[in-house]
Amino acid sequence: MFSRENAADTINGILFVVLFAIAAMQISQWAWVRQMAISPLIVGILLGILYANTLHHRLPQAWMPGISFTARRILRIAVILYGFSIMIQEVIAIGWAGIGTAATMMVSTLLLAYVLGVHWLGMDRETALLTGAGSAICGAAAIMAFEPTVKAEGHQTAAAVATVVLFGTLAMLVYPGLFHAGLPGLSTNGWGIYIGATVHEVAQVVGAASDISQAVTNDAVIVKMTRVILLVPALLIVGWWWSRSSITANNSSVNGSVAAGSEPHRLAVPWFAVGFLAVVLFNSLQWLPTSWVHSLRQIDQFLLTMAMTALGMETSLNKLKGVGIKPFILAAILFVWLLCGGYMVTRIMLS
Repeated sequence: MFSRENAADTINGILFVVLFAIAAMQISQWAWVRQMAISPLIVGILLGILYANTLHHRLPQAWMPGISFTARRILRIAVILYGFSIMIQEVIAIGWAGIGTAATMMVSTLLLAYVLGVHWLGMDRETALLTGAGSAICGAAAIMAFEPTVKAEGHQTAAAVATVVLFGTLAMLVYPGLFHAGLPGLSTNGWGIYIGATVHEVAQVVGAASDISQAVTNDAVIVKMTRVILLVPALLIVGWWWSRSSITANNSSVNGSVAAGSEPHRLAVPWFAVGFLAVVLFNSLQWLPTSWVHSLRQIDQFLLTMAMTALGMETSLNKLKGVGIKPFILAAILFVWLLCGGYMVTRIMLS
């Protein structure tokens, strides 16, 4: 795509996404959008989907490789740079109760998503796992990180992101409501752990916790960042399992069973996840000036918005209709688990 003949068109495609990403960043600063804690990533994919289903025929097809490059290659760079939002010291400060709750809810939610999605609802594996990743780890950012690992298509990613928008927004209303209703058994620290370990997006965590207190918000964000760090082992384990299970399924469909003497397949290690962890460790050393780190976070936010916008541009409503309502049914079940199971797990960890 960057050959001498195609480079100009590819760059035009990337710049086209840049314009939409700038618009998404601006819209995300509108007062009512900020009040709803809708991140630029969500605005970006919505703008991309809007374009894909209205004016896409006006875009030169030669620009499409630039959009695809943004949705995949720039996405990996953005995931790596996301490590500048986290420091190991913050995770350690929250204690084993926060780490244990975050890990328990992540693992249980991913497993529940796959088992219920695939074996009960009959969903495709990709959409089930992406929906689970959005609920279990860190919303749209986790879905984008899982997308290349499970080789999902744009409409599958968009459907999973839509569930994060719906149930993450609902969480911002439910959690403060439970607190003000006097849900028993949780201290200020407990509420921070509970919200941070169970609400989808970082912005939604802040939205839910800030309606309670600043102390709860601080703890909730740290626990949320712990879930983000857990993205790395989750990607490595899922990548290893996905590679093995996909090979077995393919061989079985061709030969009726796993082909005897078939060559072992190389594990596709998501190196961007390793890069993300390396950046987290580097950021924890605090060698860079604070202003530099702040600038890198802003750059990363923009790159993530670009990647999400590009995914939206690859998504038609006809493809979304093909996915159907099942991702929302699954996400609703996961939301109930996060709400009820998260409460029980938090109390157990703090006892």
